Amino acid sequence: MSDVTRLPLALVLLVISVLLVAFELMFQMLYIGPVPVPVPLGTLIVVVSLPWLIHTTATEILPSPAGAAAPLVVWFAAVLVLGFFGPGGDLLLPVNWESLLLLVAGAVTGVVSFRRALDRLADGRDRRVS
Repeated sequence: MSDVTRLPLALVLLVISVLLVAFELMFQMLYIGPVPVPVPLGTLIVVVSLPWLIHTTATEILPSPAGAAAPLVVWFAAVLVLGFFGPGGDLLLPVNWESLLLLVAGAVTGVVSFRRALDRLADGRDRRVS
């Protein structure tokens, strides 16, 4: 892939990261049934989407440690900005266990995916050198 097409694709993936954060925050406080049962669907979305974003960015768009870290950094920044200073001043990330679950799940899956991407990048460089 040429360098000319990499930057727009990287920006698209980062915009997708922000949009996914908005969906995660909207669906994190979901309740179902006549008796409100919490179903933190945003956690499921982050566990599936963040590793995919990191893998795609690190392997196909920007094969560098900075490229692998970009979706994770954007995810954390978007969660903080949208969660605490949401649209209209709403607090989309209240202090409860569902919010903690979202942050922990995002941090753990993001760091594990980032580490795997770094290992893949290091293996690829070792193979090219020898």
